[in-house]
Amino acid sequence: MADTERLQWHKSARCDTNACVEVAHGNEGVVVRDGKDPEGPRLIFSAGQWISFLAWLHRRRE
Repeated sequence: MADTERLQWHKSARCDTNACVEVAHGNEGVVVRDGKDPEGPRLIFSAGQWISFLAWLHRRRE
């Protein structure tokens, strides 16, 4: 697994008391974790996968 301990994490602007997603840019791509469980599992996306995911989210909001 990538060394994700030294990353600079950014909280989603939509964090609330029930849910929060945190994102960081690492050597292997974009890393995502649950802000309520920062020691828990992390997902790593390549730059292309992340761009595709964001495009999908944008289309769902239209």
